[in-house]
Amino acid sequence: MKTLLIHDVEVAGQRGVDVLIRDGVIVAIGSGLVVPGTADVLDGHGGAVIPGLHDHHLHLHAMAAQRMSVQCGPPHVRSRDDLAEALAGAAGDGWIRGVGYIESVAGLLDSTTLDRMHARRPVRIQHRSGAMWVLNSTAAELVRLDVADHPGVERDERGRPTGRVWRADDWLRDRLPATAPPPLDAVGANLTRFGITGITDATPDLSVSSVDALVDAHVRGTVPQRMRLLGVPLGRELPTCAGTLDAGPYKIVLADSGLPDLDELVATIRAAHTGGRAVAAHCVTREALLILLVALDEAGTAPGDRIEHGALIPAETIERVRRRGLTVVTQPGFLAHRGDDYLRNVEPRDLPDLYRCRSLLDGHVPVALSSDAPYGPLDPWAVIAAAADRRCPSGEIVGPAERIDPSEALDRYLAPLGDPGGPARTVRVGADADLVLLDRPLTDAMTSPHADLVRTTLIRGEVR
Repeated sequence: MKTLLIHDVEVAGQRGVDVLIRDGVIVAIGSGLVVPGTADVLDGHGGAVIPGLHDHHLHLHAMAAQRMSVQCGPPHVRSRDDLAEALAGAAGDGWIRGVGYIESVAGLLDSTTLDRMHARRPVRIQHRSGAMWVLNSTAAELVRLDVADHPGVERDERGRPTGRVWRADDWLRDRLPATAPPPLDAVGANLTRFGITGITDATPDLSVSSVDALVDAHVRGTVPQRMRLLGVPLGRELPTCAGTLDAGPYKIVLADSGLPDLDELVATIRAAHTGGRAVAAHCVTREALLILLVALDEAGTAPGDRIEHGALIPAETIERVRRRGLTVVTQPGFLAHRGDDYLRNVEPRDLPDLYRCRSLLDGHVPVALSSDAPYGPLDPWAVIAAAADRRCPSGEIVGPAERIDPSEALDRYLAPLGDPGGPARTVRVGADADLVLLDRPLTDAMTSPHADLVRTTLIRGEVR
């Protein structure tokens, strides 16, 4: 029976408290607790103990793959010459995988423009949004883009592929040299370093091999965090892992590159609900949101239905979202990451609608915060700060009326995985010992949230 005493910490504003953990569960909280003779002792030095944070929307394998890819956008790459140099310096002699591209580097890429920068090796570059890949001519020939029938393969007015491929990750992966899913060791360690003890992988349409690799990483402890996998196919059962792994809602993508047929969307929602799963609908445009609301009117809603991103939520739709019982899982960290791009490229009338927080909460719409890593910043403390100040890299503010207090933002990371818009979890007797020890009291920490606040992360009572 493993026993750990965390000595001299702050819990719920009370200082000088001890927390006793046995077999991964909090069994006592109080001052001057007797230390069992076999217990390990962790001295908190007066820092706050809070529940572990939950990131309610990220992409594990994409995070791992990014670490092994060529960075093709800011801050590493800012110009066409920078991009050509980065591609020329790619390790190896086979395929080059680039990530993080944005049009401010060299405009809208296609095969022709990419060939001018690198034509010798096959190159595929992912847009920063994650929605599009661009292939140079060498890569396009290898995957036979000219005869592809996937709807995401973009063609010009003469029917020739442009090299841009939209939301066709599985199709493209099947045509690339066979590789195993990337290892997740570094990803699991990075999550732990930030105090994250629960995650929801929001990758849609997970393949059999991807599901198996994610489950294996969790079972082996490579990714020790509690895990939900939204992209598990309907009807597939996951192994029982003592309540630390489940499928959660079913991910549906309403892509801005091609909105779905309404009847097909209704049928998909009904199939998920019939199979006992809520839906998690990717919506980043007002058009996608409106189509989703119409589809839910016809298909009906189920507890746990949620909107992923909610990048643009018009004020007049907030009440409609509330009436349907939907949770919004959003990412204000994008404002700190790419807010200047929004100021340049988003219609001024849409800026107040970006990544809403305050108006949703005031409108009684449940809200959860998340990263969308690797497409947004993983660091939850940076996301909390962004929700509070909504400051762009240049220092300008986007949507000041949507600010929330850092403590409110933290609560949106403390909601249960199974109820992402629900009440924040608390440190209490009987709760699982998924905990974060900070280096100072919580009130002090919230004056300037940052990752260095995290001293120690515990998952199921074990120091990680």
